[in-house]
Amino acid sequence: MIVTQKKILVTGVAGFLGSNLLSKLLNEGHQVVGIDNLSMGSMKNIGDNINHKNFDFVEKDILEESTINELDSDFDVIIHLAAFKIPRYGNAVATLQINSKGSENMLEFARRNKTKFVLASTSDVYGMSPDIPFKEDGNLVLGDSKVPRWAYAVSKLFDEHLALAYMEDYDFPVVMLRFFGSYGPHQHLSWWGGPQSVFIDCILNNTTIPIHGDGQQTRTFTFVQDTVAGIYAAAMKPEANGEIFNIGANEEITILQLAEMLNEIADETDKADIKLIPYDEISTGRKYQDVMRRVPDTSKAERILGVKAKTLMREGLRITYEWQKEVRKAEKAEAL
Repeated sequence: MIVTQKKILVTGVAGFLGSNLLSKLLNEGHQVVGIDNLSMGSMKNIGDNINHKNFDFVEKDILEESTINELDSDFDVIIHLAAFKIPRYGNAVATLQINSKGSENMLEFARRNKTKFVLASTSDVYGMSPDIPFKEDGNLVLGDSKVPRWAYAVSKLFDEHLALAYMEDYDFPVVMLRFFGSYGPHQHLSWWGGPQSVFIDCILNNTTIPIHGDGQQTRTFTFVQDTVAGIYAAAMKPEANGEIFNIGANEEITILQLAEMLNEIADETDKADIKLIPYDEISTGRKYQDVMRRVPDTSKAERILGVKAKTLMREGLRITYEWQKEVRKAEKAEAL
């Protein structure tokens, strides 16, 4: 795919996806302005690119109107990644406010300047749909409102509807991307980053890996470079405009198998026992619900975007394990 240089605005640039996307955009010769308030992102993630001649970093909050008003008006694409994730242990108010208001502010900025807008959504919007694999035009089946996890899904579903409404009313292109289990270097090293982050830490520290339920719930996990390829294609290709895409891999695995695979990948000295925790013992303060299968149909992304996940899970997890091991080693050295 041959493209001309573009000026691109990336929100959440110092986060997991943002920092990996930044490297891709700069390597392809684009000019990037990145915004992040560093509430969840880290300057370490963008350290290698901070002085790049085609990158400008803005440490501000997209919820503040002044942030939007001070931006340039000549962007070719806005890639909106900044968001707050599943409020597993609270933060439901922040999840709903940041995701809805942040997206509204950025869509308003895109409207003002007629700029293409790429929205990061989530596979969580499919909820507990029984229709496997999930298709972009399929039904979305969310659970009980008293379950805090659905606040994230609802906020992202609202974002999708808002983006489509802006496109229809104000005539500028939007693209929505539903991500499936992205992982890899720069991932957040907590539940925020996904189960693989927590499991790797347990292995490195020889502590017990906690698995909710019987561990037979399944997911697909997507190596970050494959996710980035999807974001990049969506941003560059006019054929993507007005569409929703699943961005993910198709290698379905149980959470128990994930833990076992990571134990196999780990060094001989780094192993961890596995403990199954019944759902009724999970302390969240409110009711807990899980999704038993989450598998994407990626044929639309393959057909229109020309992208397909290429990284086998074992190889991606090996790279991620080695990266996380080095990060934790460096943190321990800094603490001495």
